[in-house]
Amino acid sequence: MPHYLIRASYTPEGWAALVKNPQNRREALRPVIEAAGGRLDAFYYAFGEDDAFLLVELPDNVSAAAISMSVAASGAVKFTATTPLMTAEEAVEAMKRAGRAGYRPPA
Repeated sequence: MPHYLIRASYTPEGWAALVKNPQNRREALRPVIEAAGGRLDAFYYAFGEDDAFLLVELPDNVSAAAISMSVAASGAVKFTATTPLMTAEEAVEAMKRAGRAGYRPPA
């Protein structure tokens, strides 16, 4: 099953709600991801531009987009980005295919 990295940043209102009512958002997201046929592998909070990082497995890009849209539509986050991830083996296969693609840069 494909893996995705999801990054998110809370709005000030989202943080205010969490400060007022601290809660484990990992446990709030797990059933949403599982309902989409996926699995939550990791959930981390961070300092910096992004507030949360999730590593998830989902059946396909449409499922990943639906999760991202659902979170964004909640209004609790100001930013979310979903990055499809490849295994090292998939990357090597992509490199091989790129080598056979025959692309020529503009002359």
